[in-house]
Amino acid sequence: MGQKINPLGFRLGVTQNHHSYWFAQPKKYSKLLEEDQKMRFCIEKYVYKNIRNSSNYGGIARIEIKRKTDLIQVEIHTGFPALLVENRGRGIEQLKRDVQNILTPKDSKLRMTLAEITKPYGEPHILAEYIALQLESRVAFRRTMKKAIELAKKTNIKGIKIQIAGRLNGAEIARVEWAREGRVPLQTLRAKIDYCYYPAQTIYGVLGIKIWIFQDEK
Repeated sequence: MGQKINPLGFRLGVTQNHHSYWFAQPKKYSKLLEEDQKMRFCIEKYVYKNIRNSSNYGGIARIEIKRKTDLIQVEIHTGFPALLVENRGRGIEQLKRDVQNILTPKDSKLRMTLAEITKPYGEPHILAEYIALQLESRVAFRRTMKKAIELAKKTNIKGIKIQIAGRLNGAEIARVEWAREGRVPLQTLRAKIDYCYYPAQTIYGVLGIKIWIFQDEK
């Protein structure tokens, strides 16, 4: 059988970069790693609670964390930054306070910035959130996959593969369905492939969404 490997970890240092940049002593490493995870979860939870609704789904592609001796820099890459800065920036201020409460020590300096993505539907995480929202609203999965591929094709990508697994359309027996458009060369290391896994919470159970997007070849 083919041995499946995460496409991001496989290409780390070749076409993929780290999402956290910092150095720590072995004793502190696990604590800081856990803190990074909590910060990411806190931001995603805030977006899910306050911004996400039937028409908006937050649109966060990735969160980059850089640590210096006296400063923690959090950069949120989003396709729709206007959603986070509405109400005269009160949204991002509240989010900053929430993240600050997680940090230890609590008086650590925190700087939060937003980076806009010009082609949001070329990012697998944003596309997966869109698909999850449609599936949770009981839209047929084939129609959703077709629409997502159309949105992605407008961003000049070379290829895309979408896979959805679980109780599709409420069927009693779970199955896996997938659709592909263009090339997705998973074994080519120089191929820049973005990948994302995202669970959709439907009334029938959890559906797992996986997306591979072939951006370009170096």
